[in-house]
Amino acid sequence: MYPKHYRSNRAQLAMGLTLKEKMTFGLVGIVLIGGAVIIARNVIRKRLADAEENKSYLDGSAATYAKQLRMAFNNDGWFGTNINAIRETIVRLPSKQVMRQVIDSYEKLYSRSLLRDMENELQSSEYNEMLAIISAKPEKYNADTPTQQLPLVQYQSWASRLKAAFDKSYGPFPGTDEDAINAVFNEIPTQSAFVQTGTIYNSMYGRDLITDLKGELEFWEYPTYMQVITQKPK
Repeated sequence: MYPKHYRSNRAQLAMGLTLKEKMTFGLVGIVLIGGAVIIARNVIRKRLADAEENKSYLDGSAATYAKQLRMAFNNDGWFGTNINAIRETIVRLPSKQVMRQVIDSYEKLYSRSLLRDMENELQSSEYNEMLAIISAKPEKYNADTPTQQLPLVQYQSWASRLKAAFDKSYGPFPGTDEDAINAVFNEIPTQSAFVQTGTIYNSMYGRDLITDLKGELEFWEYPTYMQVITQKPK
């Protein structure tokens, strides 16, 4: 509690201030408080980023995946985005749950939204491909879950990714993302799974997968791609 004479002097000082002076002192106070809040927020963000950074040394951690995605966006300083590195990282994620952890870790590390950065860095066909990869993952990873029976969503994912690869464009010019096609072909485990993917592709888009593959690939490329499938077990 301040002494009476101090409170009296303080009140007299306040009464002697003009309106402009009162507003000036008020604004200075607001600025000082706002600056303190910003500094405190930045300190908290830095501590969260440092804590998350320490987790990134563990292979398979959410922080490691987040850093790999950020590095793919930066592409070692070269122009553009390393789409193959993004695809490989997303494919390695074991579940949707881990993907959500990666999104949270990315925000802690860089104070940025992973999904928003993906939207900015990728073409719409590439972004749709990544969403298709994620949609096929289980909610939670369970190593004991049998893999012989593939879920419908997995066939839908492969079909969606192939369609996204066909929809690739280079500026105003239509093109084909052959790396994306190759990634799908390598993932499909059997010839029967490929046939089933073609059936789902037809039901989703009303088009024949083989016809679209022949139309998107050069005539000498098509046999090479199909050889990847024919060498798999039935």
